[in-house]
Amino acid sequence: MLILAAGHGTRMRSSLPKVLHPLCGRPLLLWPIEAAREAGAERIVVVLGPDSDEIQRALPPGVDVAIQAQADGTAGAVRAAGDQIAGSKHVMVLSGDHPLIDAAFLEELAKHHLDSGAAATVTTRELDDPGQYGRIIRGADGGVERIVETKAPGDATSEELAVKEINLGTYVFETELLLESLEKVRPDNSQGELYLGDVLPLMRAAGRGVSAHLAASDFAGLGINTRADLAEVSAIARRDILQRHMLAGVTVTDPASTFIEVDVRIGADTIVEPYTILRGRVEIGSGCRVGPMTTLIDCFVGTAASVVHSYLEGCEVLERCTVGPFAYIRPGTMLRDGAKAGSFVEIKNSDIGEGTKVPHLSYIGDADVGAGSNIGAGNLTANYDGKDKHRTVIGSDVRTGVDTAFVAPVTVGDNAYTAAGSVITEDVPEGALGVARSRQTNIEGYAEAVLEESENEQSGAMSEKGDERDE
Repeated sequence: MLILAAGHGTRMRSSLPKVLHPLCGRPLLLWPIEAAREAGAERIVVVLGPDSDEIQRALPPGVDVAIQAQADGTAGAVRAAGDQIAGSKHVMVLSGDHPLIDAAFLEELAKHHLDSGAAATVTTRELDDPGQYGRIIRGADGGVERIVETKAPGDATSEELAVKEINLGTYVFETELLLESLEKVRPDNSQGELYLGDVLPLMRAAGRGVSAHLAASDFAGLGINTRADLAEVSAIARRDILQRHMLAGVTVTDPASTFIEVDVRIGADTIVEPYTILRGRVEIGSGCRVGPMTTLIDCFVGTAASVVHSYLEGCEVLERCTVGPFAYIRPGTMLRDGAKAGSFVEIKNSDIGEGTKVPHLSYIGDADVGAGSNIGAGNLTANYDGKDKHRTVIGSDVRTGVDTAFVAPVTVGDNAYTAAGSVITEDVPEGALGVARSRQTNIEGYAEAVLEESENEQSGAMSEKGDERDE
C-alpha cells in the first residue's frame, strides 16, 4: 500500500502540516493508514516531503517512509517510492488527505482489480457537476483510455469537460509495469507536473488493459484542501461514527448535539445524552448514562456508571460509580466500584475506594481513600507546600466532618472521624476523632452591646453637626 502525503497543504493556512490536522480525533494521514491495515495490507509506505520530521513522528510503528525530494507531482511521488515497492506484484496507491476511504472499499477495489486482469485500475465516480476534477476518458472497448486534467484553461476540450465521470485518485497497479511506465511520464501540462494518471495510456500502448472501478460511495473521493473541506468531511465522519454506535446498541438521544471521536468504544444499552463530547481513547461499559453536557477525554467508565454534567480527563471510573453534576475528575484518578463524586467536586491523581462518597463541594488531590468512607462537604487536601506535592491517606470507613482540611502528608486511620471545621496537620489513629480547631466561646449580650455602641456613635455625630451650625 502506497500513500501519497508529500503535498505542502498551503491552502490550510496553518503551521501544522495538513495531514496532521485532526479529524474526529485522528490525524488525517492515519485514516488511510488504519484503513489499509484493516484491509490486510502487507506493507504500508508513506511518501512525504523533505521537511517531514513532525509527520514521521506521528506515524504508527511498522509504516515505512519514502521521501519525494522535489515536489514534481503524483507520478514523481510514486517514483520516489520505487525502491520500496519494487518486487511486489501489485501496489495500491491512496491519497493521504482522503480520510473517508475505509477497509471495505479497499477490499472491494482489490478484488475488482484482480478479477479484471487489468494492469491498472482507477477508481471513478459520476458527478452532475464535476468541477475541476480530472475526467475519465474511455476507449471504444469501454476501458479507461486516459485521464484529462482540468485545473487550468486549455487542459481539456469542451467535449472532455462535458464528461461526468471523474478520477477519485485511488489506483491499483501491476508494480513492474507501473515502474517501467513512470520513467516515460513527462510534465506536458499547464502545471508542469508529473501526473500519475499519465501512466494509463502508456500501459494501454503496451497492450494491457486499464479498468475503472465505479465507487458506490458518495464520499470515497472527498479530499481535504482547506479548513472548510475539513469541516465538511468531519461532519460526514461524525455522522458515520454515531450511526455505528447506535447500530451496536447505544442510545444517542440527540445526534446533532453529540460529538464522539473515532477511537471511542461504548457498550450496549448505554445512553449518551445531548451536548456530550467523547474525545480520545474513551471506553464506556454497558448500561451507563453519560451526559447531558459531559466531556470525557481519554477515560474509562465501567458498567452501569453514571456521569452527569461533568468534565473527566485521563481517569478511571469503575462499575456503578456516580459522577456529577458539575464534577471535575482529573488525570490519574480512579473511582473504584460504587464510588461517588458528587456536585462541585474536584478530584485529581487520587484513588477513591470502593463505595466511598465525596458528595459535594470538595477538592481531593494526591490522596488515597479507602473503601466505604464518607468525605464531608467542603473537605480539601492541602497537597502542595509551595515546592513539593504530598499525599494524604484516608483509611476505610472514615467519616470526615464538613469543612475539614488535610495538610499533607497526613494519614487518617480506618474507622476514624474528624470534627467539622478541623485543620488536620497530624495523623489521626484508627478509630479516633481528630479535632483541630479553637474551642467555641459565646459572649452573652453581644448583640445588645453592638446596638448600644452604634446608637452612641450616631448620637455623637448629630451633636457635632449641631455645633457646626451654631458656629
